[in-house]
Amino acid sequence: MVYVTRKAHFSAAHRLYNPKFSEEKNEAVFDKCNNPRGHGHNYTIEVTVAGQPDPETGYVIDLKKLSAIIEEVILSKVDHKHLNFDVPEFTGIIPTAENIAVMFWRLLEPHITEGRLHKIRVAESDNNYAEYLGEPVELPHLYAAAGEARQSNTDQPFFH
Repeated sequence: MVYVTRKAHFSAAHRLYNPKFSEEKNEAVFDKCNNPRGHGHNYTIEVTVAGQPDPETGYVIDLKKLSAIIEEVILSKVDHKHLNFDVPEFTGIIPTAENIAVMFWRLLEPHITEGRLHKIRVAESDNNYAEYLGEPVELPHLYAAAGEARQSNTDQPFFH
């Protein structure tokens, strides 16, 4: 098995906040990441595909093709966005690096047709990152009905 990785970068804001917690508990658990207006990161995403190299090309997957998939499926949705407000996939999900990695897997996996998706790594900084290898994980939804529509950017439960 050969593992091929493509790295990409994006900038985005998020707020870590659980509406089920008191303001004091949110502050204690999420600290600076609980800023009511959010805060930003220059993220790095690494997408690893595993497989046997094609005997005619030597590729597990053409990295230009993988780059285009990452751009279309991920970066076009999240770059220079506020993950809590602007990215429907994160409705009701706390956008931690861990949850971002799982969500990116779910978005990318159906598009990887050469080899198989092996790993997603999401780094918020040089010091902090999360890796996901596709094991079953339940993303907790913070609302009674998953995917419940939000009415506007100013009355969303994330920011009360």
